[in-house]
Amino acid sequence: MPPTPNDNANDEDKARMWFHPVDTTRHHREKGWDYRGRAIYHFTLPIEERYPLFGVIEGGSAETAAVRLNAFGQRVCLLLRGLPQFYAKKGFALKVLATRVMPDHIHLVIQVLEPLPRGIGAVVRGFKSACTSIYKREYYKGGENAAKMHEDENAAKMHEGENAAKMHEGENAAKMHEGENAAKMHEGENAAKMHEDKNAAKMHEDENAAKMHEGENAAKMHEDENAAKMHEDENANSTFVHFDRIFAVTSTIWQSDKAYYHERILHAPGQLRHMIDYVKDNPRRLWLKKRHPDLFKIHRRTQTHGLLFTSLGNHFLLDWPDRQMVELSRNTPADEVEQRLAEALAAAQNGAITYTAAISKGEQLIARTLRQQGFPLVILLNDGFPKEGLPHERYFKPGGVYFEACAEGRLLLLEPTAETFLDANIQASVQETLRRKAEERHYSYSPLPVSSQRYRFVALNEMARMLIE
Repeated sequence: MPPTPNDNANDEDKARMWFHPVDTTRHHREKGWDYRGRAIYHFTLPIEERYPLFGVIEGGSAETAAVRLNAFGQRVCLLLRGLPQFYAKKGFALKVLATRVMPDHIHLVIQVLEPLPRGIGAVVRGFKSACTSIYKREYYKGGENAAKMHEDENAAKMHEGENAAKMHEGENAAKMHEGENAAKMHEGENAAKMHEDKNAAKMHEDENAAKMHEGENAAKMHEDENAAKMHEDENANSTFVHFDRIFAVTSTIWQSDKAYYHERILHAPGQLRHMIDYVKDNPRRLWLKKRHPDLFKIHRRTQTHGLLFTSLGNHFLLDWPDRQMVELSRNTPADEVEQRLAEALAAAQNGAITYTAAISKGEQLIARTLRQQGFPLVILLNDGFPKEGLPHERYFKPGGVYFEACAEGRLLLLEPTAETFLDANIQASVQETLRRKAEERHYSYSPLPVSSQRYRFVALNEMARMLIE
């Protein structure tokens, strides 16, 4: 069974224990859990290689951001809403609590009201299979529906190739008429004669070819009233080539690698509210990420003060001259935590950047308070990023409260590399700190292995100390 949050924690703390604010892309299937029983689940289902198959993000600001669903996206949205009715006939008692169809993935929060005849995974697999079948039958490889489905900024590539010249007026018109007759067709004031010439007639092989270049008949050229919009999309052709390859291997539109599939069981009071808010907030978050890509890019070899880190966020914070460090023992009394909080706030108000590993409850309280009041933070992580080369590395983003601070340039996340944990100066500092603490408690001291969690947590604070000096 899954772990149980501390009963002394309030609802907000319990919710945050389960809604981890760092890596939202990891697979969360829980061993020993009965997936047929009553529960609330949050599923995230991504499209293969995160292709924007359902629509595009629009809006002039983060607050007005919205997803414009194409025809296929609208069908998928209806399927989601109809899940309870469809599966009721099969003995499944379900309630959809929240959905969000994003351009390249889907969020579904669903409640199991009564024990199911089969696991909830059967519902997810059935939904995914239905979506793939509809796409293949009605939208895959063209026609009117394909044109309407791909009305976004990538459609021009649908018309690349042999007919590209014919489909683009203006600057490329001359290329269409290359050869001996091109000059005659476009010379001076007699351009009208271009279509009265026998050779011109042969070139166009249609007495009405001139109309192909007139705006009023452009729709006929593309055999679709929405053809103009198809030219606003640079990559629509890649949809068909892309899914030709995918269908040959997996026969599905969905990402096949389980590392991308995300499920979460909601356990704690207050968690449902946070999860529904997160689902509804997705368009705004995507808008921010698209407009601040540098703040969400993982850097694998960030060097500072002779140490190497994996990093993400605002790297200019490393250059800020005024810095402070927050380090508190897990046994620090509450009054001392409050005093240290007041000191940290005063320093932040005077322009100091705060460095902390945010391990103990006191450190977490101070970091949370500083973040809530809009002050910048540099957080040192023991294990916060996906390992290099793992499938979901490409789509990693900080989750929860860290996302907001990152989007606003008020956060830098640093995870030491293996070399940094083995650095001779760091090892010496850690062992000296541990020896001193042992002597203060009148314990005998034995050096800790570098691989131990205790060593790594102390090492994070030693690194923070080096970074602020």
